[in-house]
Amino acid sequence: MDIMRVTIQLPDDISAALEEQWDDVPRRSLEAIAVEAYRSGALTESQIRRLLGLESRFQVHALLKQHNVPLQYTVADLEDDLKAQRELGILPSR
Repeated sequence: MDIMRVTIQLPDDISAALEEQWDDVPRRSLEAIAVEAYRSGALTESQIRRLLGLESRFQVHALLKQHNVPLQYTVADLEDDLKAQRELGILPSR
């Protein structure tokens, strides 16, 4: 798998201001990119999960909620979830 490296240059005062507010500036920067990419439709939940090394989609949902980003949940997603629940016996078959 190829990996793109991204480097950003921050003036010292901006870097210092971010470090005062954020415990991990590189991580928070990556999260900001992921959140905006999801908001704009560039990345899916699965891609965000992989990018940030999150273990579940619920962690992705929590991150998006922190940033007031609504989930992009389609009718097809709902149908897939209902089908999976029926297959697992959580919901009765039709």
